[in-house]
Amino acid sequence: MECIVLDEKVHYDGSQISSLWAYNLKGVQYDSIVAFRGGCDVKIEHMIDLEDKRMGDSIYSTDMLHFLIEHFDSTDLKLVYARQRLFTSIVAESLSDTGIVTTRQGDDLFVNGKKLTISIASTSSVSQKIHFGINVYHDFYGNLNDIGIDENKAVSLLADIGKRYVAEIHDIEKDLRKSRPLDVI
Repeated sequence: MECIVLDEKVHYDGSQISSLWAYNLKGVQYDSIVAFRGGCDVKIEHMIDLEDKRMGDSIYSTDMLHFLIEHFDSTDLKLVYARQRLFTSIVAESLSDTGIVTTRQGDDLFVNGKKLTISIASTSSVSQKIHFGINVYHDFYGNLNDIGIDENKAVSLLADIGKRYVAEIHDIEKDLRKSRPLDVI
């Protein structure tokens, strides 16, 4: 697994959650997390969450930190949701290390009672995908600017969070290769 932090801003519209987006963008043919900064405006046709779609909710932010994760080892929906929750906890841990206290409800993080993040997970015939966004600026929801995270720190969070996730996945893979099955004596 590799973490790729894009230098350029990318506007997230929901189409990026499609399979093989990292391959089309950067030629990446393995598990990856692509981190970037940019606005967010998910159109109805790209909404994965059917509850949001049925309610006609808008998913919009002028500036976010985005993380797009793709795993090719499974298309199990339950596993990708577990990975999404793991990622959410890693984000909370990273923010905690900067002195920011968050609370987690499922795959959402809140700061001072305001929702700070958005996230969705799904599968395709070839991979699992996760999108996770953290508001940098937002007029209504929680955001990094309001809690004292400046521009430089926001940018450094992209790499820090991405590297933490990669390290966690590598550690899990290492543990898989050292544990004996229960049916082997």
